[in-house]
Amino acid sequence: MDKDLVIGIDSSTTATKAIAWDRAGQLVGEGRSAIPLNNPRPLFYEQDAEDWWRSLCAALGDLGAEIDMGRVAALAIANQRETVVALDAAGAALGPAMTWLDERGREDVGLLAKKLGRDRLLQITGKTPDPTPCVYGLHWLMRKRPELYAAAAKFVEVHGFLVHRLTGVFRTSWASADPMGVFDLEAKRYSEPILEALRLTPKHFAAAVAPGSVLGEVTGEAAEATGLEAGTLVVAGGGDGQAGGLGTGTLVPGRAYLNLGTASVSGVYGEAYATDPAFRTLTSLSGEGYIYELCLRTGTFLVDWFVKGVFGEDPGERPGIYRELEAAAAAVPIGSGGLLLQPYWGGVMTPYWEQDARGLILGLSGEHGRGHLYRAMMEGIALDQAMGTANIERVTGHQVTELMTIGGGSKSDLWCTIVADATGKPVRRLATAEATSLGAGIVAAKGAGWFASAAEAVAAMAGKVESSIEPDAGRHEVYRELRAIYAELFPATRAAQVALAAFKHRRAAADTPGVA
Repeated sequence: MDKDLVIGIDSSTTATKAIAWDRAGQLVGEGRSAIPLNNPRPLFYEQDAEDWWRSLCAALGDLGAEIDMGRVAALAIANQRETVVALDAAGAALGPAMTWLDERGREDVGLLAKKLGRDRLLQITGKTPDPTPCVYGLHWLMRKRPELYAAAAKFVEVHGFLVHRLTGVFRTSWASADPMGVFDLEAKRYSEPILEALRLTPKHFAAAVAPGSVLGEVTGEAAEATGLEAGTLVVAGGGDGQAGGLGTGTLVPGRAYLNLGTASVSGVYGEAYATDPAFRTLTSLSGEGYIYELCLRTGTFLVDWFVKGVFGEDPGERPGIYRELEAAAAAVPIGSGGLLLQPYWGGVMTPYWEQDARGLILGLSGEHGRGHLYRAMMEGIALDQAMGTANIERVTGHQVTELMTIGGGSKSDLWCTIVADATGKPVRRLATAEATSLGAGIVAAKGAGWFASAAEAVAAMAGKVESSIEPDAGRHEVYRELRAIYAELFPATRAAQVALAAFKHRRAAADTPGVA
């Protein structure tokens, strides 16, 4: 039988998607299964690693009902990043996995930075110290759960865990190891100084190789559990953010991807290793070069928060509520009637790196209603994107000429128009909504030998543009004025936000009710 398909696995925070792609990048079949997420106490966001495997098996089972698995030449995994689990010598989890949402290591950011230096950590890992990378959660485990920490034979990310279940070997991709924050990004190896500070060795992690490398073959046991054919090649994939970039074809000069998903993540490809607080640096899934990434921890999360938490609407009972709000926002002029929103609901990463930052709405008055607030939310995220894109252009010299936009927010005509006008860049929307899985499929195709390079695979398979929204020069000038005001908002209020967070933490520790 002709091996004419590859599978791109998108193992995200909430679900696993298993999608089959052909040589032209056409979706042939798909399966999906949810992954539970637990929040047992403040700052703790955990998952059972076995749920990653159960979800993968279920998604592949659904896919197997649509295609003949004998046609599959290879598969690759795009994984939720900055998520780690401790395993014993047999590969069983010693406790819950800490996800990228987990912030129990907030104090450990400062402790590790004091040991190694913030600038040194940035230079080694490509990432300014922040609670998101796994390294700070590992430091927390070392301090707070020493018995579990000492018992761990391996600390693996989602990619490494699933590859082990599929092939029986602990191997992973540079592009999955690097977001953990323990990887020397330029040298492409686990960092000796960081591991020394953690009292670990490279043997505590899955061996990391270049994306597109064959890691192993599906074992008979894994084949029985998943429906895959034994011997199917498992190829090194990488983090879901970088995979989305590859799926949008972001190897072309001038092109950037923008994922308006739960979080807003944007990236630009560059060949040279460069670091700066203005962006995070990550390994490209092409196996060559790097991604300079912006990361805003709110996107469609903020949309849902407004709809459910502020407006008190249940989309299940009123499925048209999003259209209603978008129509109301479209009727409001640029600037939302004097409202300016800072979308730092979960702290800020690029470019300020302040975990105590929070959301702000400036300019509220009695004249404002739902439409103003809804538009201000879209404009706040778009203005942050415009500021971040300008920072990447300034620091790296890479000029962005188009934004390849994916994610749930890309379905909104108004939001895409606001992004185009605020950035001054054309917004291209893809025919496929599954760019992350497609990116993994592209890597699998290269590993299967279909193409000589990732660039060749991208040219043949990457998502095709379905529609474009061009920026309006007049509206862009108005947004340039608004962006100048936006750029002053966080620096002007940073001290107050940090003080307010400290007040909140003190009151929570005191555990006393307020006085009326």
